[in-house]
Amino acid sequence: MYIQVSEDFKKKSKSAILAISIFVIVYILMFLFTIILAVACIGGGILLIITKPMFLTLMLGIGAAGTGVCVFFFIIKFLFKKHINDRSYLTEITRTQEPQLFKMIDEIVKEAETDFPKKVYLSYDVNASVFYDSSFWSMFLPIKKNLTIGVGLINTSTKQELKAVLSHEFGHFSQRSMKVGSYVYNVNQIIFNLVNDDQSYRNSIESWASMSGYFSIFAAISLFITNKIQWVLSKMYSFVNIRHMALSREMEFHADEVAAHIAGSVSLEESLLRIELASNSYNNVISFYDAKVSKNQASKNIYKEQSFVMNFLATQNELEMKHDLPNVKLSESGLFNKSKLMIENQWASHPSHEERIARLRKLNIIKDTDNEHAKNLFQDFEKTEEKLTAKLFSKVKYQKGKTELELDVFKTEFEEQYNRDSFDKIFNSYYDNKNPDFTIQENHIVKDLLFDELFSKEKVELVYTLIALENDKKTIEAIASKELVLKTFDYDGKKYTAKEAKKLIPEINHSISEIQKQIQQNDSDIYHYFLSSTDDSGKKTEFINAYQLLSAYDASYEEKLKVYTDIAHATAFMSTKTMPEQIKRNFLNLKPLEDTLKNEIRPYLENTSISFYLEEQDVKDLNYYIENHLIYFNNDHYIDTHLQLLMRAINVYPYLLNRKYFLLKKDLLNTMKDLANSGYTEKVN
Repeated sequence: MYIQVSEDFKKKSKSAILAISIFVIVYILMFLFTIILAVACIGGGILLIITKPMFLTLMLGIGAAGTGVCVFFFIIKFLFKKHINDRSYLTEITRTQEPQLFKMIDEIVKEAETDFPKKVYLSYDVNASVFYDSSFWSMFLPIKKNLTIGVGLINTSTKQELKAVLSHEFGHFSQRSMKVGSYVYNVNQIIFNLVNDDQSYRNSIESWASMSGYFSIFAAISLFITNKIQWVLSKMYSFVNIRHMALSREMEFHADEVAAHIAGSVSLEESLLRIELASNSYNNVISFYDAKVSKNQASKNIYKEQSFVMNFLATQNELEMKHDLPNVKLSESGLFNKSKLMIENQWASHPSHEERIARLRKLNIIKDTDNEHAKNLFQDFEKTEEKLTAKLFSKVKYQKGKTELELDVFKTEFEEQYNRDSFDKIFNSYYDNKNPDFTIQENHIVKDLLFDELFSKEKVELVYTLIALENDKKTIEAIASKELVLKTFDYDGKKYTAKEAKKLIPEINHSISEIQKQIQQNDSDIYHYFLSSTDDSGKKTEFINAYQLLSAYDASYEEKLKVYTDIAHATAFMSTKTMPEQIKRNFLNLKPLEDTLKNEIRPYLENTSISFYLEEQDVKDLNYYIENHLIYFNNDHYIDTHLQLLMRAINVYPYLLNRKYFLLKKDLLNTMKDLANSGYTEKVN
């Protein structure tokens, strides 16, 4: 199979090769400089020793020679550097263990006209990748790649979708034209090694310097010269890497085209659209168990739980099902992204899903599909899931013997947690990223208002359009002030130069103002919709009280948050070198702030609806901290156990603030929901 590379690919390949060529020229010049320096330093050192042999000239001569050798070694050290990928999180599988999966890989390799991977591994997550151990010599010697397949991906894909994703990975290495990508990648690694990965080199220099005071002078000279070389190479790294990233984007498009020819356009598109939901579901399960470590609870099979969470979230978002998996549409994946700003990110190695899907639809390659679940490729997928789960949780340190949650228990607890931490679906995500408007003035203008209109898709989109406009404005202001350096960008379908960015800001401000007026009007309508309800149950009074409580807390929030910022600033000295007497004075000055913090935290701990969300040990530690006067510094030493209590109190305070805000907001919305469901507010005339 031969696929013609695009003109953009050719253009960016040439740009990348030009950047490499310039780097090679600069590097050769530096290499020659270090050879001349090394010869001069060694020759000069020997001459100095021969001319006047004595201890001083011996040390100076050795030091001078050492400087030349050190600088020369710095410029060639990458030749001996080998990048070994971490495999501790991987589980190797063989053809004997999984013949059906390997048969699929055989088919892909044959169609893509590439080599079979050296080894095939399973990883925990929702991903697939090809990797290899590399060194400088990788640019010239053939290297067999390894394939990694995430069990979280297999668990949430059809066979055809998995085939498409794996075909994409092999697509990167399917043609000779893609070899340039490997060269650019290796040059990047070399420069990165020279610029950043120099700790072992510095350790060697420090060891040499510690041998003698004479050598320390020459070690400082060596570091001075290598720092100047690093500065030049860092500029080269930026120059090469920008072109590498631009080429990488084209390589992604090319690999997508290979995958589409092997498995069809639709299967790759559907996998791309679902992968965010699948990954989010996997991360939700991991987060759930992060909070269970203190209770010594673990999972028996995180992938069954991932499937449950994915389907649960799909139901919450009213997604359709296809082949027993959520079918995420492009319009649904970008529902809350209303940005008009388009910047070709020169540092991004992957194009956006929207860009990739647009190209896939343009290709529109139809293939016979096997829509059976991908996990059926395995001999015993449940056993594989449990094996990977056990390996993942073996890395967690439990204080006592761990217990594994049954799936039904997980489902119940996850749903309860989700419902506690989210607002009711009746509001259609209107309040997920905004608060009620507390500036509304009561009026007596009569309107015909319907609940469904107040929280319609159009009204929700206003909220996310405003968020996008405000974010766009910040980005364009950064472009105008040159904090963000680029040549051109697109806004609302029109191309602008960086110099024109400033002209756009008034236009965006006008759009923001118009959207704000519409949202404020809708917020006012919402308020009066509930305020004007017939109240036979007392819910109207409950609504007013809940609204006023949240409004009052909102008004005091910044002042309460200042308690945190003040004490965080006042304790910053502990992370820097400070004289003992100054430390004592700092802790004396801290006392009033600490008293304020304790007084702020106490009511949150006494409120069981808030302390419920804290670990039992955290509640005990915070109560101990509040009730006792702790000494943090004694006999010129910090008392770590007391400092840990202080820092825990400081860090938990913003969480308590936000938790109370959330609960007050949820109380208000629940009251509004009750009013809406009671029949009192079906229509207000």
